[in-house]
Amino acid sequence: MLATHASPAPAAHASAAAYRQMGVSSGVGGATPHQLVLMLLDGFDDALVQAAGALQARATAVKCKAIERALRIVDEGLKASLNLAEGGTLAAQLRELYGYVSVRLLHANLHNDAAAIAECRRLMRPLRDAWAAIAPQVHAQPWGRR
Repeated sequence: MLATHASPAPAAHASAAAYRQMGVSSGVGGATPHQLVLMLLDGFDDALVQAAGALQARATAVKCKAIERALRIVDEGLKASLNLAEGGTLAAQLRELYGYVSVRLLHANLHNDAAAIAECRRLMRPLRDAWAAIAPQVHAQPWGRR
């Protein structure tokens, strides 16, 4: 899994650039590639929590903005940082997951579908948790520190 997101510097720069474009700069400059991906996954979840709350409150503009943020995180951050050449089958599977999540988020936005938002959170949460769980091993490696 590590090779899919964090091995080459270009992927790290892509993740950092995407995160900065989304208006979140705290901690990005000094973050490792692993930390950047974790920030993206956390930002994705935060955006969907906001979208679900806005949907329930019938705050359409807030819902749309939150879903747009989640889509940008998936497409411009997570998907763009995949290293398909080195990541093999796992990178390809993640690309498929990210594509599916993007489609479901578009559906959720167009149809005010709270279940689709919840589905996207359920699909991405195990990835976020696994990514967080490997932090000690990543940071123990010379390439995992900054």
